Amino acid sequence: MSGYFVTGTDTGVGKTVVTLAVMELFKRRGFEVAGMKPVASGCEPGDAGLRNSDAVVIMQACSNGLPYSKVNPYAFEPAIAPHIAAARSGESIRVAKIVSLCRGLEEAAERVVVEGVGGWEVPLDSDTLLSELACRLELPVILVVGLRLGCINHALLTASAIKSTGLEFGGWVANQLQPRVEAMDEIINTLRARIDAPLLGVLPWCEEVEPGEMAEYLKEFP
Repeated sequence: MSGYFVTGTDTGVGKTVVTLAVMELFKRRGFEVAGMKPVASGCEPGDAGLRNSDAVVIMQACSNGLPYSKVNPYAFEPAIAPHIAAARSGESIRVAKIVSLCRGLEEAAERVVVEGVGGWEVPLDSDTLLSELACRLELPVILVVGLRLGCINHALLTASAIKSTGLEFGGWVANQLQPRVEAMDEIINTLRARIDAPLLGVLPWCEEVEPGEMAEYLKEFP
């Protein structure tokens, strides 16, 4: 096992928080760690080009200095679905390029954590879904479940889709997205009984997220 692929039930469920927490746990265990967010929408233009705030913090969390282009090779300004953003930018997302960059990071670091974009089946182009990229990378998958109304359906559908690929389902993380989630314990117990993968931890809601602190909540991380 050289790392993990982190996906979510939707956009905005905390994939970056979990990615950083997993990277932190690996570093605490003495591993050299690299992170990737291969595709990012909603990037800000600057002197160095387009930059995504999540990709920047992932780059900063890497054990060894990496250029931004290796952490986030596909950056798009519009905060829309990646295949639409790419089309509007006149670009195409090449899965082979992402796989090649990831293999390079695996040679340079002992553990690589790759964050997906959006949900599990978001399109990357007219022919390719994010799930197909995950299959090409062949990393165990961690599913981030944003705890809110409707998350049970989204979580069970995504978990089923992950299992159907034959990839190793490394586990799932429950992330509290709001100060108060109605029936949160019951939701977690429902998902725990129906998802055939370990619950790695429950992240509490907080206004200021600290990756080191969030790592403490991944109590069942192997």
